[in-house]
Amino acid sequence: VGNHGSKVQVLNKQQCLDAEYCGEYSLNYGKLQYKFITKCCTSELCNTQPAPEPSKLPNGKKCYYCDERTCNNTVNCDGTEDNCFSATQNQGTVILKGCVSKHMCTMRDQSWARPLTYRCCEGNLCNAASSFSAGLVLLAAPLLSLLGISY
Repeated sequence: VGNHGSKVQVLNKQQCLDAEYCGEYSLNYGKLQYKFITKCCTSELCNTQPAPEPSKLPNGKKCYYCDERTCNNTVNCDGTEDNCFSATQNQGTVILKGCVSKHMCTMRDQSWARPLTYRCCEGNLCNAASSFSAGLVLLAAPLLSLLGISY
């Protein structure tokens, strides 16, 4: 499920996938939110049913997010978004902040975040101020590609 303002896109896809990617993922940077559920099974042709809808219920966590001017905005996290994150370019300039599910922070293959360096933290508003550069990089695009989803 991709959500950009009022535009919501739902995509169901069945395929074979490494068990590491099974679970629910969410990435939310204020005005843009991506939610993924990969429901895994092991028997022959067991993936005929679509995955369940991701949770959209607020969970009480708040994180900072960036817009074109500042990174001091706050967003209410929902569903599995149990961590805040901050992503920087190679010069150390913060370009993205928001909510993320812990599962994305602990994946062995972190290619979804390249070419950015990111850090996750667990407390409310724990991704506080740093230097900021305007610009929105689609951090979820490599994860979509990894899951075999064209964007």
